[in-house]
Amino acid sequence: MHNNYYFLRQISSRLNEQLTGFTLVSCFSQSKDEIVFEFNNAKTSFFIRADLQGDFSCLTFPESFKRARKNSIDLLNEALMKKVVGVQQFENERSFVINLEDDLGVLFKMHGNKGNVVLLNGDVEIGRFKNNIAGGAETDRHIDWSKENFEKHIDQLEKVYFTFGKKLIKKDWDYIQQLKSQLEDPKYYVTRRELSLVPIESAEVYTDPIKAVNEFYFLHVSKYAFEKEKTSVLSRLRTDIQQTRSWLQKTSAKLEELRSDDHYKAWGDLVMANLHSVTAGSKSIEVENFYNNNESIVIPLDKTLSPQKNAERYYRKGKNQQIEITKLKEGLDKKSKELSVRELELAKAEEATSVKSLPAPRDHQSSTTVSLPYRQFEFKSFKIWVGKDAKTNDELTLKYSFKEDLWMHVRDDSGSHVLLKHQANKPFPKDVIEYAASIAAFFSKRKTEPLCAVIVTPKKFVRKRKGDPAGAVVVEREEVVLVEPHGPTHNS
Repeated sequence: MHNNYYFLRQISSRLNEQLTGFTLVSCFSQSKDEIVFEFNNAKTSFFIRADLQGDFSCLTFPESFKRARKNSIDLLNEALMKKVVGVQQFENERSFVINLEDDLGVLFKMHGNKGNVVLLNGDVEIGRFKNNIAGGAETDRHIDWSKENFEKHIDQLEKVYFTFGKKLIKKDWDYIQQLKSQLEDPKYYVTRRELSLVPIESAEVYTDPIKAVNEFYFLHVSKYAFEKEKTSVLSRLRTDIQQTRSWLQKTSAKLEELRSDDHYKAWGDLVMANLHSVTAGSKSIEVENFYNNNESIVIPLDKTLSPQKNAERYYRKGKNQQIEITKLKEGLDKKSKELSVRELELAKAEEATSVKSLPAPRDHQSSTTVSLPYRQFEFKSFKIWVGKDAKTNDELTLKYSFKEDLWMHVRDDSGSHVLLKHQANKPFPKDVIEYAASIAAFFSKRKTEPLCAVIVTPKKFVRKRKGDPAGAVVVEREEVVLVEPHGPTHNS
């Protein structure tokens, strides 16, 4: 009820006693929803602060107010250095005006989320604090307090006694008379949630409306600040937990995939054990796999390399794969610990009853995280890796690729590097190549074109020169396919 007519009439009455003869010496704002007035009588200052937020508006009367040196602006300059000649409350309205010399007036319209402060010259508006909210002068409103009118509108009392508010209305004549008398000469009951002119439980009781509203504002704002901060902390923690769980799930799946496909070292061992069986220029070798009950296995070979070099190539791939597995395991361990911490913080935040008991915000930039330098997609069991930016394009192409992977990039423009991952003994189907190429087109600056030229080449024909900028590479041999740019439809 801090913006109720019956409370504001008490405020305006006090202001009339307090301010008559004072001079308005300053009017300024240092935030978009707050306007401050300073009145002075050459001995002391009296301040009015109007907080006119969309979801909360309230007048307060601080004993002192320090104006910021920066980011403040003077307002309603026409009214400055004018003396107060009186304060007028509009009858049955949530508005009052501080009348000044020269027929000027500062009108306070405490209309909830449409509250405003208006400067008047007579009945003409000459300025306002919030330009997006209607200003204009006010007039008195009449209420017929007769018993006849009460009985006539017994089912519409909310409209008849609109100054009471819906919660206080009862179809009882004696009650209405008693309530009216109480509201016209009230005490003030203050809690964090409301300022009431009728008794409420667990409330502090005041007889001074200015002290009452100052205390209400302090309690309300401190509670609002806590609830706002708590909501923010809970939202952040829940988002962190959800993202961390998703990352753990995807990374665990990736780790299992790498572990189940850990064959390169075994192939190197098998090639070395069968060097005598490899003829120069062979594209493959069929041997008995002593790691799997001596079952026959066909191992692809690079015909341009010697048997020993082929074995070294597989050992190197196996080593790189183990490095990736180790990094993923380290990342999973760190993320699991982070998740445990976040879950404990969430439980603490949910039980918090003050700002001090909320978990301190974390610097997300300083927390250790492991992020793969590519997006992962899948089509017909073939994996497609897509770089995220210039830096991760380099990482993807130089550190996470094998020579047999197909490398793709939009031709003659910028875009993501794309790898279509090679699978042992499985050629790349034409539709899979075209699908991956359409993704490369989609993650490029030509994604809006109907057809796009995309370079397709084995990774072994892609190299980076020393000194080239991030993402820049040299393609020594290429084919070009024309595809429609399409985003991925199967996200692994």
